[in-house]
Amino acid sequence: VQLQASGGGLVQPGGSLRLSCAASGFTLGDLPIGWFRQAPGKEREGISCISNSDGGTYYADSVKGRFTISRDNAKNTLVLQMNSLKPEDTAKYICVTEITEGTFEQGQGTQVTVSS
Repeated sequence: VQLQASGGGLVQPGGSLRLSCAASGFTLGDLPIGWFRQAPGKEREGISCISNSDGGTYYADSVKGRFTISRDNAKNTLVLQMNSLKPEDTAKYICVTEITEGTFEQGQGTQVTVSS
């Protein structure tokens, strides 16, 4: 199982970014998968995930209404569309999947910086 995140970068407040997490070694729809973010000096924050059973989604209050999680099954890739970005969204964004109950695999992450 491998996860490769990409799409991060520097964006101005109010801007948008689209993060991707390419999965290999498993089929994306077979496992629950999501994103968390880690900023220096702050606790890790789980921000969004998508269920493998019914496709249901979860969003943290901090991103609800601005971020959208989805799966591109043809590319076996998880996508996080981020709109109306704020400086407080600055963090490393990491995709993670639960391989078996209580066992997780995560990628290396991609840095998002929101600044003018």
